[in-house]
Amino acid sequence: MKNQHQGIGMTSQRTRDRLITRLREAGIVDERVLEVMASIPRHLFVDEALATRAYEDTALPIGHGQTISQPYIVALMTSVLLGDEPPLRVLEVGTGCGYQTAVLASLVKEVYTVERLEPLMKGARRRLVGMGNRNIIYRLADGSLGWPEKAPFDAIITTAAAPELPLALREQLNVGGKLIIPVGEDTQELRLIVRTAEGYTDELLELVNFVPLVSGKV
Repeated sequence: MKNQHQGIGMTSQRTRDRLITRLREAGIVDERVLEVMASIPRHLFVDEALATRAYEDTALPIGHGQTISQPYIVALMTSVLLGDEPPLRVLEVGTGCGYQTAVLASLVKEVYTVERLEPLMKGARRRLVGMGNRNIIYRLADGSLGWPEKAPFDAIITTAAAPELPLALREQLNVGGKLIIPVGEDTQELRLIVRTAEGYTDELLELVNFVPLVSGKV
């Protein structure tokens, strides 16, 4: 297994570069995000059997009914999150395999990440620590509740769809903070919630298709 992954690793920069070209063609213009995604070995975040598909612009299964998000969606959500002034403290709801976490950790000062499924959390943590990430704080918990003890956050990003907007997440934003979250069941909307001094704004970014947010006690 190690040798096959190493072989993919040696040739993957070319395939990564092709992915970045596709993302540009799809409308991603934030060079900060594109540069980071060009440097991260996405094949390390999927099962060996799927490693040759790692640089396709598609979601892939990672076990436990979950997926690694489509690169375009990762790039879009990260670009919106960064905006003109990157946030310092970001909460990620749904660590999954850790790919989105790795992208965030390369762009912001502190990432707090919550995962409901212990096998995914353990695998992501092992992978991210092995890659040298030291600015990520992990928690095994129900992500729909956020991380109240560490709030408020400058931004919150949710990598699974909630049936309706979790108010607990919205309330854990700083004033000026952003919540980027897919909401809905049959039809899902990627929404941008911004906390203002007067309340909240709510913007539809686009229609999406995410796995459901896993909630309930760990």
